Amino acid sequence: MLNKKVLKSRKAISPILATLLLIVIAVAAIVVTYAWIMTYMGSTTQQASVWIYKVNVRFYDDSGTKKIDLDIGNSGTANTQIILVYIGTSSTTLQNQTTTPPLPVSLAAGSTARVTITYTWTAGTVYYFKIVPTAGQQSLTFQEQAPT
Repeated sequence: MLNKKVLKSRKAISPILATLLLIVIAVAAIVVTYAWIMTYMGSTTQQASVWIYKVNVRFYDDSGTKKIDLDIGNSGTANTQIILVYIGTSSTTLQNQTTTPPLPVSLAAGSTARVTITYTWTAGTVYYFKIVPTAGQQSLTFQEQAPT
């Protein structure tokens, strides 16, 4: 009999208290989600603030020495550096090249930079290039045909 009395004397929480508790839980979940998304978006936009692109490629002969000028631009909002330049006759046979000026070459936001490669190129051949900026940023790959 005593157990039945104890069970009958228990009451559920009021509907108002239950509603307030659910609202508090929902707001806490929203705050946690917002903080996580803002952290993720902050790191993503920081990486995307460097955007390099090909401005111009010039193949030429400088007194018997064949050279290639690569003009590279940065349309992003952050400064970067070009740390590696590759060239090859296919996208799988790229080789690291030394440049003038020597790497790394600074590339400010909204500006362009020129690197010159001394390379024995052949007229009419398609060459593949890969420009690598500072670690963690998207590299630039493109191809260009030497003039005939």
